[in-house]
Amino acid sequence: MIDIQSIRNDFPILEKKIYDKPLIYFDNAATTQKPRSVVERIKNGYYNVNANIHRGVHFLSQAATEAHEEARKTVQRFINASSSNEIIFTRGTTEAINLIASSFTDGFMEEGDEVIISVMEHHSNIVPWQLQAARKGITMKVVPMNERGELCMDTYRELFSDRTRLVSLTHMSNVLGTVNPVKEIIEEAHKKNVPVLLDGAQAVPHMQVNVAELDVDFYVFSGHKIYGPTGIGVLYGKEEWLDKLPPYQGGGEMIATVSFEKTTFNELPFKFEAGTPDYIGSTALAEALKYVNNIGLNPIAAYEHELLKYMTSQLKTFEGMRIFGEAAEKGAVVSFLLRDIHHYDMGMLLDRLGIAVRTGHHCAQPLMKVLGIEGTVRASLSFYNTREEIDRFIEGIERVSKMFE
Repeated sequence: MIDIQSIRNDFPILEKKIYDKPLIYFDNAATTQKPRSVVERIKNGYYNVNANIHRGVHFLSQAATEAHEEARKTVQRFINASSSNEIIFTRGTTEAINLIASSFTDGFMEEGDEVIISVMEHHSNIVPWQLQAARKGITMKVVPMNERGELCMDTYRELFSDRTRLVSLTHMSNVLGTVNPVKEIIEEAHKKNVPVLLDGAQAVPHMQVNVAELDVDFYVFSGHKIYGPTGIGVLYGKEEWLDKLPPYQGGGEMIATVSFEKTTFNELPFKFEAGTPDYIGSTALAEALKYVNNIGLNPIAAYEHELLKYMTSQLKTFEGMRIFGEAAEKGAVVSFLLRDIHHYDMGMLLDRLGIAVRTGHHCAQPLMKVLGIEGTVRASLSFYNTREEIDRFIEGIERVSKMFE
């Protein structure tokens, strides 16, 4: 059972007023707010344990190194990776996908080889592959979806060929909320000896992710979407794959030896972490994961599902309401349009009522084209949101609706 008031007390920004109205924050799919413990961890890091990590012999460097590597172990435990060597710190989901797109293409793909993605991908899981297509001549194949926003699994199976080298799909859509059948997706790919990369940016904050149970080859997510700081993210990769992949960037930290004639590379995980890492961000991310664990991902998922059902049922009372994405398995995201009211107008007017939603194409323009629209209003929920906030949200939509009658 979630103690909602106690949780809300941990997030000072939720007490803020916008245009003299209490803030209602429904933009959690873009970024989540931060609990006090995460901000305090950042503050403590800079004030008490700030020194460049690894190789330093002095006390502060060793303390910072220990905290950073313990954060890596916290991430390992959070997603149930078999080794902390399989946890690579990145700047976020986008960099993690770019890392795999670059290194995997360099190491294992030739002109004409294929990667399978889906129609509902975020731009960060489309553009990196397009860059590789332009650079190396690889090909993208796209899994379509049905009218409910669910992937067409029969078509997915048919897309494989003897040139398929990787499957790279979202775990949960940032627009539709669809939670894809990733266990089945992975099993089908592995039958053909094809590895799978999952974009977990939207999934990790809302559900338990067990990479060992999924048997996924690569999994990526961002700190700022799971109540941690911006500029830090995670790439999980099976050690057997990470060992084989060439480095993504060169510089300090990722080397074993350097001469003008030759460089040898460091062991995992450092081979993929060139330069000074964000050792403050890593420890703050670990603090965020501990905060989420203390509440419990199962209670979080159950509570958010109830909020999602309530919001959806209330939105459906409006005549002319279109909700995009009604998959059987769906996370706490609702994208909608009301009659012919432009999504931007709806978002701007709700903002004047203190209600923060996201409008536009949500970095998913190919999906918008398939849906035949330019953009949507997106309300995305967190465990610190309430039914009362949803009621005010619905009242706000009613006010906006009357203005356009």
